[in-house]
Order: sequence, then structure tokens, then C-alpha cells
Amino acid sequence: MAKKKASKKAAANKAPAKAPAAKKAAYVLSDLDQKTIGVIARTATAVHAKIQQEILPELKFPVRSLSNVNYEKSTGYFELGKGRKARALTVNTVKSFAQTLRLMSLSKEMVENDNFATKREAYYISKNWNDAKFNEQPESDTVMDDIEALASLEGLTREQLRYRPEEHGGALAGELIVIDRDRTTGNEIRIDCTAMGTGAYTIPSSVEHLRFETKAKFILAIETGGMFHRLNDHQYWRTANCILISMGGVPSRAQRRFMRRLSDEQKLPIYCFVDCDPYGIANIYRTLKVGSGNAAHINRFFCVPKAQFLGVTPQDILDFQLEDATHPLKAVDIKRAKDALKNDPFFKAHPAWKKALDQLLKMGVRAEQQALAKWGLNFVLEEYLPRKLANKKNFLP
Repeated sequence: MAKKKASKKAAANKAPAKAPAAKKAAYVLSDLDQKTIGVIARTATAVHAKIQQEILPELKFPVRSLSNVNYEKSTGYFELGKGRKARALTVNTVKSFAQTLRLMSLSKEMVENDNFATKREAYYISKNWNDAKFNEQPESDTVMDDIEALASLEGLTREQLRYRPEEHGGALAGELIVIDRDRTTGNEIRIDCTAMGTGAYTIPSSVEHLRFETKAKFILAIETGGMFHRLNDHQYWRTANCILISMGGVPSRAQRRFMRRLSDEQKLPIYCFVDCDPYGIANIYRTLKVGSGNAAHINRFFCVPKAQFLGVTPQDILDFQLEDATHPLKAVDIKRAKDALKNDPFFKAHPAWKKALDQLLKMGVRAEQQALAKWGLNFVLEEYLPRKLANKKNFLP
């Protein structure tokens, strides 16, 4: 009897059998994957052929700077110019040349195995490369940027090379269904962004595989997290039938690419709601709309030409009587605004922006989004945004 009780007790305490793990579906290379591998293979083959011919090989990369961009209103973004820099294999460049090829080889391996690496992980992976290892991460970042610039000539980005940024993706709420996939099974996952409770959907670091369904009328891109949460908490997206996206400053690559794809595929305008200061205008908004000089090689993928500037504008300070809720422009603000007027092709091409920046400099003040709280915490959603959206023709380009 004691033995029976002991065996029953043992059976009761026995851990339940684990459910079998879901079997990962075999990864099938997409057309984009095959293109990425093809670019890497052709580059390596060309280098190898030169070596076989006893000719020093070289790699040519686009020059990434504001001096090597062109801007036309009809195009809508900063286009990469014809400037190129060459990295030839010499005694002095043998290490960086080898590092470039090793990073490209790692990229090919990750594409074939449906894997990825962050920039930080790529730096640490190099520690097994003996003399070709990177001493500091800025070295690997520079080489990675060069590889992306080279691949961009074939229509590829760093994400297709399987190097992912570690920056935030940004929060989103509103009338949108995002169709993602389960990485293990490959099954479709439908994410309803109106059903996030008191939270929000987070844009992933890689967005190329996503699909969208929406009946929204526009996208509202918001600079600050605080303003995003106010509008989301009051479900402003339901009232205005829109999609809210929190940029959290200069929008990340993932945010810009997400907005570009969503805007293009669903034919949605994007209205930007940022602080009225040279940084919000010349850095945050300008980067989203037309890109930047340093990222000239990827602007055509990551900028959003359809974006328009809703506010806060210098004229809003007067129209909404915010004069006593402003702050003086700092020296860095004045320099940024003057540089934009003098050197930036985007602002030079738009008289309306020249007028607005001149007005801001003359006023000598800046205003935050939160300044609208002067008239009440919900003034922005009850008065400001409805009034602005009723006069879209007055939005700055």
C-alpha cells in the first residue's frame, strides 16, 4: 500500500510533458533577397577578377554630403549626385578593404539564413577576424555606411543587407490594420491599431514585409511623445479618422520607411505637427520630407515627399496668441535657421519657407507644441487641429 501511495505521489509530482515546439518554416529567398546576394556576388567576383589579372582592385562609393545632392520640386527629395570616392587596394588600405569584403560576406550569409545583426553586433562579430577586426565601432559603422551607399546604386538599403538599426521604431495608433507574419510559421498576423488599449503599436525595425489596410484620411506625424499620448488617450484618431505616429524627434529610418510605404500604398497625405523652432523645421521636418545630405544615397527610399507642415508655424504664434508662451531663440537656433536659408536646397527652392524662417528670426522666439496648453489641456484637439485641418491649402510645403 505504501509503495502504491508513493508511486501515485511521484506521478502527481511528475512535470507535464512539454508541447512540441512549432516547426520553423523553411525560408524561401524573396526576389529582393536574391537581388541582394547577386549584388554582393558581382562585387566580390569583380574584385577577384582584378586580382587574378594582377591589377589592384578598387571599390567606388557615392559621396554622402549636402554638396553632392540635387533637389527639384518635381522629384520631391534630395537626389544623390554623381560624386564618387574610390577605395583602392593598397598597402595603406588593405585592412579597410578586407573589412569591407568581410562585412559584405556576413551580409550574404545572413540573407541566406534569414538572420540579421545590429550595428553593435556586427562590430563584435569582427573580433574573430584577426587582423581585419575593427578596433572601435565608429570604424565598422563607417564601412557599413559605405557598403549601403554602394548597394543603394542597385536599389538596396541597409535593411536588405540585414543590418538593422538599434533605434526606436516609434509608436502608432489609429485607423490601421498592419499585416505582419509569424517568423516561426510564416503565418499571417493581423494587428488592429485601434485595439491597443491605453498603449500603442510599435513600428518594427524592418518594415518591408508589412502590408496595410486602412480607411483613414491622413497620417499625423507628431514630434513629441507627450503630445502623441494626449491625442491617443482621447482617441483623436477616431474623431479625425486618421493615423497618429509619434516621431520622438528626428524620425528613425524605420519610421520614415514605414510612413513612406504607408503613404504611397494607401495614397495618404502626411501632416507634420512639430515645435516651432529651427530644429523642428530644418531637422525633423526637412529630414522626413526630403532626406538629408549624409543620407543622400537612401533618400529615395526613406523620405516622404507627400509630407506637409501643419504646424506649429511662426504665424500660429500670432494667430493663437502664444506670444507670452514662447522662448527666445538660442544662438544655435539662429545659426541653424540662417544656414538653412543660405545653404539648404529645400528651403532655397520654396519662397513660403524663406518667408516663414525670416519671420521666425525677426520674432526672435520659438514655441513648443505644448504652448497651446495655455488655452486648456485639450485645446489642441478641440480647437487647434480642427482649425488647421480646415485650411490645408495654407500648409507649408
